[in-house]
Amino acid sequence: MARQAAQGWGAKVIERLAHDLRVAFPDMKGFSRANLMYMRAFAGAWPEAEMVQQAVGQLPWGHNLVLLARLKDPALRLAYAQRAVQHGWSRNVLNIHIEAQRIEREGKAVTNFAAQLPAPLSDLARESLKDPYRLDFLGLGKEAEERAVESALVQHITQFLLELGAGFAFVGRQVHIEVGGEDFYIDLLFYHLKLRCYVVVELKAGAFKPEHTGQLSFYLSAVDAQVKHADDNPTIGLLLCKSQNRVVAEYALRDINQPIGVAEYQLINALPAQLKTSLPTIEQIEQELGGEQGCA
Repeated sequence: MARQAAQGWGAKVIERLAHDLRVAFPDMKGFSRANLMYMRAFAGAWPEAEMVQQAVGQLPWGHNLVLLARLKDPALRLAYAQRAVQHGWSRNVLNIHIEAQRIEREGKAVTNFAAQLPAPLSDLARESLKDPYRLDFLGLGKEAEERAVESALVQHITQFLLELGAGFAFVGRQVHIEVGGEDFYIDLLFYHLKLRCYVVVELKAGAFKPEHTGQLSFYLSAVDAQVKHADDNPTIGLLLCKSQNRVVAEYALRDINQPIGVAEYQLINALPAQLKTSLPTIEQIEQELGGEQGCA
């Protein structure tokens, strides 16, 4: 510590420390300069022992390297660590979720859940929706029509369920309901295992319009009357639009008496190419560590 205070970390103190540790403990591995730098970063990132025991300490070292390299905000880093422990994410899956900003987008949809659902169901339902939804895995251009998006979502249902988040189960596409002798078809129908309710998803290829809520509200009433089990919670609606004015959406939902959320969807990756390429990959981290250990 005295050498660090006098010379700083940039004066090859780490290299000398690595050498001294290898000499003192010749039978132990992992004392490369890169590993020691990550150890120091780990200690600085998680100063509270209780926090380490609850989440970070339960993750493999490779997971912690991802958290340190990709996330600078301590609260967000802890949130991803806790989610990785909760769902048993592999290192690659953790990396995918961070790149997709899964947690940052949760609970961002415009909803009327607080007024239409009892607590704590309203909070859980709000956190179950995102904004925006990233559908770049569909390989469609910006001008894709609703049916093209819907068809592609069903073809890539596994990836869509991953984007929707934990708890969603796919029920069907163009689900038929009959009301007053007339036929109607729901774009996509899901069941949420944690919320214990059906979720009706309607796609709109254009901007959100207030009249969209009327159609979705009708579908929710029909599902509640014809599909929902007596033990299920009220059906939730999600309008996925290409764009939305959040103020307009908030006004449109004020007098709707069914729980509805409005969110945007993106058909192309919104992350700029230059920013994406500047982020270190897991392979690059491993390469750096491997090179340092080879020199050890």
